[in-house]
Amino acid sequence: MVGLIQIYCGEGKGKTSAAIGQAVRSAGAGLSVVFVRFLKTEGSGELKSLACIPGITMVPCCRSFGFYWNMTDEQKAEAGKVYDSLLWEAVHTAEQKAASGDAVLVMDEIIATFRHGFVDRERFLQWLRTKPENLEVVMTGRDPEEELLSLADYVSEIKKVKHPFDRGISARKGIEY
Repeated sequence: MVGLIQIYCGEGKGKTSAAIGQAVRSAGAGLSVVFVRFLKTEGSGELKSLACIPGITMVPCCRSFGFYWNMTDEQKAEAGKVYDSLLWEAVHTAEQKAASGDAVLVMDEIIATFRHGFVDRERFLQWLRTKPENLEVVMTGRDPEEELLSLADYVSEIKKVKHPFDRGISARKGIEY
């Protein structure tokens, strides 16, 4: 398999769901899948389901720092350390899987993590340019920067037309998380 780079972006609901669908499809076809998420902890229902699927390896995000605009400078610095370490743990795990066959690395919310400078941007871009040939990379998040868009082979934008949050309805367990 020639591994390509996919981006699911936009303001609409469904970016993570699309990436999870890709992970399930890939695992069902016998590919090794590594799934990591940034900015969110592991309390979502879909992660419990993914962890039960043979062929999917979860790299857990154990800390959340809240919304970027509410973080102090100290929290931003700490988030950078945590998320950069998490990224390279996931990359290392995915490279190990790719060493023995076709693999997929799904990075949920890496785009915002990248945009806010929580990972070493140049190192990450260089890794994307030189990743193993048989490793598919799936990234999600809002507002991908041109550096990521130019490296991507697929870019799917999910547009929000309406969302209950706009009416003050909070995220609901089993639906949004």
